[in-house]
Amino acid sequence: MAKTKKGKKAAPKPKRRKLKASKPAPRKKPARKAKTKVSRKPAPKPVKPRKPAPKPVKPQSPPPAAPPGDRVGVVTHYFGHLSVAVVKLDPGTNLHVGDKIHIKGHTSDFSQRVESLQIGHAAVDQVGPDDDFGLKVVDHAREQDVVYKVK
Repeated sequence: MAKTKKGKKAAPKPKRRKLKASKPAPRKKPARKAKTKVSRKPAPKPVKPRKPAPKPVKPQSPPPAAPPGDRVGVVTHYFGHLSVAVVKLDPGTNLHVGDKIHIKGHTSDFSQRVESLQIGHAAVDQVGPDDDFGLKVVDHAREQDVVYKVK
């Protein structure tokens, strides 16, 4: 205890109480009323057997057309700004200036006469087996298009 200036004892300080963290009081659930109505599901309707749908009839496509001539090679590259196709000749074939060819692919299908042939930027009159050559074409050719020689 602390003494005051005049020698009297000071009143004791009240002790502070520590507040305990109290749990919230549990909530009371309202009483439920008893159900008087019983829910019933409607009886299922009888299922009628379905008739199988008729299979659609596919129109028969015509057989693939025969190639327009003898295969001589395949387009390996196309230069659009020059309209030049690079063609690799198949073994055992040859091609001359003036021959008629047909180029056929997924979206390409056109015929033309061979106007010019070039190997290594040099003009030639004919190309032999396994040659890679440039060919001026009249329409857009794509890689993997097949080149046929028309008789």
